[in-house]
Amino acid sequence: MQRDPISRRRFLYTTGAAAAGAGVLLSRAPAILAQDDDRKLKVGVVGCGGRGTGAAKDSMRAYGTEISALADVVATKAEAARRSFKVDKSRTFVGMDAFKKLLETDVDYVILATPPHFRPEHFEACIDAGKHVFMEKPVAVDPVGVRRVIEAGRKATEKGLSVVAGTQRRHQKSYLETVKRVEDGAIGKIVAARCYWCQGGLWVFEKQPGMSNMEWMVRNWLYFAWLSGDHIVEQHIHNLDVINWFMGSTPISARGIGGREVRKDPKYGNIFDHHVVEYEYPGGARMTSMCRQIGGCWNDVSEHVVGTKGEANCNGRIMGENEWRFPGGGRNPYVQEHADLVESIREGKGLNEAKRVAESTLTAIMGRMATYTGQVQKWDEVMKSDLKLGPPSYDYDSDWTPPPVAVPGRS
Repeated sequence: MQRDPISRRRFLYTTGAAAAGAGVLLSRAPAILAQDDDRKLKVGVVGCGGRGTGAAKDSMRAYGTEISALADVVATKAEAARRSFKVDKSRTFVGMDAFKKLLETDVDYVILATPPHFRPEHFEACIDAGKHVFMEKPVAVDPVGVRRVIEAGRKATEKGLSVVAGTQRRHQKSYLETVKRVEDGAIGKIVAARCYWCQGGLWVFEKQPGMSNMEWMVRNWLYFAWLSGDHIVEQHIHNLDVINWFMGSTPISARGIGGREVRKDPKYGNIFDHHVVEYEYPGGARMTSMCRQIGGCWNDVSEHVVGTKGEANCNGRIMGENEWRFPGGGRNPYVQEHADLVESIREGKGLNEAKRVAESTLTAIMGRMATYTGQVQKWDEVMKSDLKLGPPSYDYDSDWTPPPVAVPGRS
């Protein structure tokens, strides 16, 4: 296998250096368009993997934006994206500090699609640089990161910057029509809910000879809690966000079970392969959450709320006293979320989803903490927690080893 030519110097990076680099960007003017400016918006992409390039294409489909600058830690990914989007080499950056170089360009908004661990720092830097943001979910892997995102989101509001998150169900017509009816009382008072993301396995990147632990983890990021948050955070957040939306609040506590039943090989890092969590919401409503990544089992990706007058499949159906089914139609939500962001930028609407996606991220983190520890987790305590995942510094040559797989009752 051919290794990417990333030197130790180009990858070596500490949180102190990141803060200093972000500080340099404070004086840049916000990328706010004049009302009569109908030019194509210039978009920068930080994280040029499948999700980053996919979001970039959705952006172009939404409003004919121009992909203008790229940043990634992996040189081959950056180069492939550069060729695909025909971006100039001078605007293609590689390394752990590549995002800072991208923010020095004249992009109007930035797509953040790196592993979630880096989202809080990248988001802060974007807001300090006066850039509008589309950031993929989740937006953190720990409570410390969640609080950073909430604070940066507050600054975005002060600056009149628009922020959209990759929780595309919030922009999907079937969900929007259903939540409207639920809010209008179609199923009565919500008393219970359930949601699922149960599927087979996903990709895995096996460690190559001569590869350091750090390089391998960054490439195999899905399977390390410090990088992805575990799949309950990285993937199941979609369903948890929907339930928070329909409930109109965040949960007050969580208790659950989980483990590593099938994916036990070291190539699967230190995450679980299944989680089951019971969340309690204000007023006593309970929600059962299940997520699994194990092949050969039943699959289900859905969200449901139960009320005193009926039940809703959140994606377009109400059963009970007020039967209703979504008739169909509506734009691809992956495209619509970018259309909504561009409209907000052009019309100065100040759309800002940072706080709500941060709270949904914390909902997932609280569930993970419940399954990892075997203890009941309370929202207020988790929000204040000083839990921070990850190494003290980032160095491609480092053999830093993350904590072992959690053991409920002992972790």
